[in-house]
Amino acid sequence: MTDGAMQAPLSVEFAPLEGITKAVFRRVHRRMFSGVARYYAPFLSPTGDGFFSQKELREVLPENNGDVPLVPQLLTARAEHFRWAAGELRAMGYQTVNLNLGCPSGTVVSKHKGAGALGNSDELRALLWGVFDSAEQAGVRVSVKTRLGLENGEIWPLLVEIYNDFPLEELIIHPRTGRQLYRGAPDRAAFAWALDRLAAPVCYNGDLFTLPQINAFRAAFPTVKTVMLGRGLAANPALARQTAGGAPLKPEELQFFHDALLADYAARVRGDGNVLARMKELWEYFSAMLPGCARPLKTLRKTRTLAEYRAAAAALFAQCPVDPARGFCPAASGETHA
Repeated sequence: MTDGAMQAPLSVEFAPLEGITKAVFRRVHRRMFSGVARYYAPFLSPTGDGFFSQKELREVLPENNGDVPLVPQLLTARAEHFRWAAGELRAMGYQTVNLNLGCPSGTVVSKHKGAGALGNSDELRALLWGVFDSAEQAGVRVSVKTRLGLENGEIWPLLVEIYNDFPLEELIIHPRTGRQLYRGAPDRAAFAWALDRLAAPVCYNGDLFTLPQINAFRAAFPTVKTVMLGRGLAANPALARQTAGGAPLKPEELQFFHDALLADYAARVRGDGNVLARMKELWEYFSAMLPGCARPLKTLRKTRTLAEYRAAAAALFAQCPVDPARGFCPAASGETHA
């Protein structure tokens, strides 16, 4: 890049966070904050039964997602299950489906799904042949989310070779192995090695929690056009807007966002307990923006009714000023989501 040249804005994709980025969250975020090119739904796990569960269906029905640019994600080790699900999703109007080869959960890996599919290159190649044949029949494009391997990164060069044999719409790389889960630093040297060797467009995912971290990544990898943000964007809902050159989070915006989510959940979810469970989980992320709020947060987590919760949340925002410069900190939260 020559002196004075301007980089094109990064395209930001919102990672699927189980229990967090549900349809309600996506709609409210889309309405209040700009900057996200695509949202990914938490994975669907198709079986041979020939139907999605009601819980899964609620997340992908177009009428529940409004104008959200959504990409459904499938978690499967069987091409015939992918074929059925891709056909159903195409009938709903989806043109792109994501295949999850990155989930490191032990229960997933033990079934050779997610990162578990990366343990045997022959089986992976066979799965991808079936998946892309199914995608062609269903009329959908396929993106893939991957890790560097299951046990270690020795298989990574072979995985790159395998991915180059298929017409991936995009390859989302989380540069850790499955066994690492979310421990240790992402292997950006392995990511850099693959950049010039991959045929598909590449999206980077992993430990980009703040704007300075994103800017440092851009300086190190100026050719990368797309990043996937998850935990950092859940904590700071304006992070994608900032990445595109927009305004940082205004202190009042986090409370407005919280209140809009609460109102939408209260209108759509039965029972105070179910609404509170959804809202309390969000505080694993929101609390990053409100330093020194341990005591009022403890009070909020003990609430049992919506009335108690509303009062505790209002008190928390009143007592703990929002600090937009702060970002999500995995070590402080103990969080293990992608």
